[in-house]
Amino acid sequence: MSEKILIIGACGQIGSELTYKLREIYGNQNVIASDINYNNLELVNSGTFEIIDAMDYASLKICCEKHNIDTIYLMAAILSATGEKYPMKAWDLNMQSLFHVLNLAKAKAVKKIFWPSSIAVFGPTTPKQDTPQRTVMEPTTVYGITKQVGERWCEYYHEKYDVDVRSLRYPGLISWKTLPGGGTTDYAVEIYHEALKTNSYECFLSEDTELPMMYMDDAIDATIKLMTANPEQVKIRSSYNLSGISFTPKQIANSIRKQLPEFKITYKPDFRQNIANSWPSSINDSNAREDWNWKHNFDLDNITNQMLSNLKSKRTD
Repeated sequence: MSEKILIIGACGQIGSELTYKLREIYGNQNVIASDINYNNLELVNSGTFEIIDAMDYASLKICCEKHNIDTIYLMAAILSATGEKYPMKAWDLNMQSLFHVLNLAKAKAVKKIFWPSSIAVFGPTTPKQDTPQRTVMEPTTVYGITKQVGERWCEYYHEKYDVDVRSLRYPGLISWKTLPGGGTTDYAVEIYHEALKTNSYECFLSEDTELPMMYMDDAIDATIKLMTANPEQVKIRSSYNLSGISFTPKQIANSIRKQLPEFKITYKPDFRQNIANSWPSSINDSNAREDWNWKHNFDLDNITNQMLSNLKSKRTD
């Protein structure tokens, strides 16, 4: 395959795993990883890497020209919990970086864009159960606001300028390969690390807080399925609902106890509880399943098996 891909924010939780997977498919030489620093040395040394500030349009344009880029995956963002600490920084990064890649596509400098949205676009007035694709959206976090506004701009650029932009509303993502990146659903990653380290965990959400979640392999699979779908299959240009499973901290703790019977969990909700309370507990993603044949593969016990076995082997390496 001759497609040339640029991943912006490649050192992050999703970006790093997406980079490796895309390089498996398209070859190292066709997938350019970029980030603002060299923090993830394993990824930096795994193939072509460029230092790029996602807020610098000129640098992005020069990189696209240098490598003859066809497709951009914009993975750079400030997430929900971090965004509440630095609201203007989150607004500036999340919005400016999106405008830069949309304008590159508008100018025909690139052909296709992937931009991730999130369940954070929903708010406390959104139906909690089986949240539909089109519904009330009144996000209460800066991160959610940037994603909601971004969705509108994606659709606008597609309608007005024929920009081929594609997007998914990611639920909480669970991965053993990288550490959490400042999101409200990060407890579902931290809990596995702490289970192996101390056999206990203090959760920053209450025990019955149900949220949509997904194993990272499913999220990467969905992203690539969407990006390789024929344009006529992509009928939603704002962002597709995406769902794997939903569970609570109590349920994940019970799943861990099947392998670590002595595991203990306590609860000390903090400011992230209010964020979680504003989000849906389950998502209806029938549009994605019908339009481009999406389906998830991992349930909670599968995720627990994957997380604990891989983290154990990582600790003994």
